[in-house]
Amino acid sequence: MNLKRWLYLFWTTLAIGALCSLIAGEILKLSQGGGFKDTADFFIYVGILLGVGIMVSVYSQMGFFAYLMMNYMGTGVFSRRTWQYVQLFLTALALLELMFFRIFVSGDNGGISDILLGILILAVAVVVSYFKARATNASAWIPTLFYMIAGTIVEMVGVLKIQVSFATTLILVPLIACNAYQILLLHRIVKRSS
Repeated sequence: MNLKRWLYLFWTTLAIGALCSLIAGEILKLSQGGGFKDTADFFIYVGILLGVGIMVSVYSQMGFFAYLMMNYMGTGVFSRRTWQYVQLFLTALALLELMFFRIFVSGDNGGISDILLGILILAVAVVVSYFKARATNASAWIPTLFYMIAGTIVEMVGVLKIQVSFATTLILVPLIACNAYQILLLHRIVKRSS
């Protein structure tokens, strides 16, 4: 991957994060039935949403490149088959932590919302993995599933601790969109630059 391709990935991911945050924030605002005092209040809200989306997209990109480094090291340490099993184990562990362990170990009272969040992340990850495997090959299924589940959950730890559904939704939507975009675009960028 050369600098031109990386800059393309960076700016487009930034735009996707900002756009998804804006859409999610506006839908949340409309669902709560709240209005704005004046035009300035509306533009401030839009600016905050765009800022949140940009921040989340940068955080997503840091997680993506951390995943690429970890995947590179994992394939260097383990055989390909063993590394896939390790990724499956870590994926299941991340889902269990999100859906159940937080309730039993730390006494968090997320309950049904954590289970629904885990199911939503799993469903999106399966769809993204399907399209990634279809666009490349079947061996991309497990790494994509691992990144979309474990990577997303690790990147969301901070917002999960505050247990506010508005904040969780506002972070989750652009985060999943940015993660999916990056993993689905990676093979095209690497293929073009090589």
